[in-house]
Amino acid sequence: MSEAKVLKERSQISEEYKWDLSSLYESDEKWEEDFNKANSLFEKIAEYKGKVTESSDNLLAVSNLGAEIERLIGNIMTYAKMKLDEDTREDKYQAYNSRSHALAVKANEVTSFIQPEILKLDQETINKYIQSNSELALYKQKFDELMRKKEHVLSYEEESLLAKAGDVAELPYNVFSMLSDADLKFPKVKDENGHEVELSQGNLVPMLLSKDRTVRENVFKNFYNTLFDYKNTFASMLGGVVKRNKFYANARKYGSALEASLDENNVPTSVYDNLLKAVHDNLPAMHKYMSIRKRALGVEKLHMYDIYTPIVKDVDMKIPYDECKKTILKGLQPMGEEYLGYVEKGFDSRWIDVYENRGKRSGAYSWGTYDSEPFILLNYHDTLSDMFTVAHEMGHSLHSYYSRENQPFIYGNYSIFVAEVASTTNEALLMNHMLNNVTDKTERLYLLNYYLEQFRTTVYRQAMFAEYEKMIHTEVEEGRALTADNLCKMYKELNEKYYGPDVAIDDEIAIEWARIPHFYYNFYVFQYSTGFSAAIAFSQRILENKENLDKYIGFLKSGNSDYPINVLKKAGVDMTTTTPVDNALKLFSKLVDEMDELI
Repeated sequence: MSEAKVLKERSQISEEYKWDLSSLYESDEKWEEDFNKANSLFEKIAEYKGKVTESSDNLLAVSNLGAEIERLIGNIMTYAKMKLDEDTREDKYQAYNSRSHALAVKANEVTSFIQPEILKLDQETINKYIQSNSELALYKQKFDELMRKKEHVLSYEEESLLAKAGDVAELPYNVFSMLSDADLKFPKVKDENGHEVELSQGNLVPMLLSKDRTVRENVFKNFYNTLFDYKNTFASMLGGVVKRNKFYANARKYGSALEASLDENNVPTSVYDNLLKAVHDNLPAMHKYMSIRKRALGVEKLHMYDIYTPIVKDVDMKIPYDECKKTILKGLQPMGEEYLGYVEKGFDSRWIDVYENRGKRSGAYSWGTYDSEPFILLNYHDTLSDMFTVAHEMGHSLHSYYSRENQPFIYGNYSIFVAEVASTTNEALLMNHMLNNVTDKTERLYLLNYYLEQFRTTVYRQAMFAEYEKMIHTEVEEGRALTADNLCKMYKELNEKYYGPDVAIDDEIAIEWARIPHFYYNFYVFQYSTGFSAAIAFSQRILENKENLDKYIGFLKSGNSDYPINVLKKAGVDMTTTTPVDNALKLFSKLVDEMDELI
C-alpha cells in the first residue's frame, strides 16, 4: 500500500499546517478557568430575577451580564468543539464538548427569565429607559428584535423548561456526528494507480473526481452501500431532529418549523418558496447541462457517479496548497489592499488547519469567536475544488474579521441568511480571474465545467436539499412517519426531477441524505442558494467600480447591526425580489450554452 494514501495521525502533520488556537485559549487549564467562571456569572445574574425592569440601571446591568455570559459560553463551546474536531476519537475533548453543551443549557436556563420580564414592558417604556440611560442605546436593536418576536416568547416557566431540554435536543446531531465521523468505517478501494485507499467522508468527492470510471463506480457503490447498512439508525436520527424542530415551532406558536426557523432572521417564507420556484423554472438548463456532460464523457448512460468528474479529460489540475494561496491572492486583487492584507494574515498566522488526519472532522468550515481569530478547518487534497473551498472559507473568515473589528460584541456576528454571501463572492472573483487569464481552449472548458459545477452544487443541489428538508418536515407536521424507506424514496425522486432524463438515477443515491450534516441545521441549506445569487450580484458590482467595493466592505462590517435583508439592500442587492436568483440562473444558462458551443 502506498504510504501517501494512508491517513496520517495528527501528530504526523507539520505544525505550520495546523491551526493555532492560542488566541482562543492558551491551554486547557485556561479553558477550565473560564468554565468555572461561568458558574459565578450564573449566580450573579440570577440575583436580578424578578427585578429586570425595575429601573433602567437594572435593565442595563442584566443586558451587560447576559452579553458577558454569551461571550464566555461562546469561547468555551468553540474551543471544546474545535479541539474535538481535530480528532473526534479523543475522549478528553468528547468530554469537553459534552460539558460545554451542558454548560450552555444551564446558561440558557439561568437567563431564561430575562426575555419574559422585558416583554412585560411596552415599547414606550423601553424608549423612556433608553432616553434616561444613554448606555442602553447599545441594545436598542436587540430590544426591537425582541419586541418583534413578542408573541413567540413564552412565560418564564415555559422558557425555563425549554432551556432545560436543550441538551437532549442536541442528541440527534451529536449521535450523527459520532457515527459519521468517528465510528463509521468504510471499505478500501483501489485508485486509478492501483493503490488501496481507505474511503472516508473527507475523500469521497475527491475520489469521485477520478477520470477512471471503474474507480468512480467502486467508490460510489462501496461508500453508499455502507450507509445502507445503517439506514434505520440514520433515519431515526434525522426523524428525531425533524420532530425536535416541529416541537419547538409548536411551542412558540409558529405555523411550521420553516416559519419558525426563518423568523429568527426576519426572513419571510416567500423567499424560500420563491427560490424553489425559480429553480424549478430553470431546471431545463440543468437538464441541458447533464445532456452535454453525457455527450462529452461519451457514455451510453450517465450515472450518478459520473456527475462530479471533470468532463475535459486531458486537463489535470493538481494544485498544491502553496500554489493555491498564491492564486487566491491574485484572484482577490479587485478587493483592494486592505482586504488582501487580511487574507495574507490568515495564511501566515495559522488560522487554518489544512490537511486531513485520522479521526478529523470531515468537510470544511470557518469558525471562531469575538475574542479569537476566525479559524478555518480544511481537509485539503490538492484539487481545484479544494482551492475554491479555501477561497470560500476565507470569505467567511474575512466577513467575521470585519464584523468583529467594527461592531460591539452583541452585533459582532452576522446572520445565517447572509453567511454564504462573502464566501461565494470570493469564489466568483477567483473564477473571474481564472477565466480572464486562460488562453487554452481545453483549460477554458475545464474551468467552465468547474463553474457550472459550482452552480449545480450550490444553487441547484442546495435547492434540492432545501426542497427535501421542507418535504420531510411536512411529512411529520402532517402526521406521517419518516421511515428509512420513505426517506430514500423521496430523495431518489427528487434526484430524478432535478437531473432529468439523461441521468440514470442509481439506487445507491437514495441513501445520500444519510451523509448530509446540514439536514440537522434547521433549514440552513436554502441560504447557500440565495447567498450564491447575492454573491454573483456583488462580484459583478465590485468589478464594475470602486464605489460598489466600498458598499460591499460596508456590508462586511455591518454584522448584526440590522436585519439581514436590510444589510444586503443597503449594499445594493435586494433579496426581497427575484432579481438576484433570476440573474444567477441566467448566467448559468449562458455558461451552459457556451460550453455547448465549445465542446
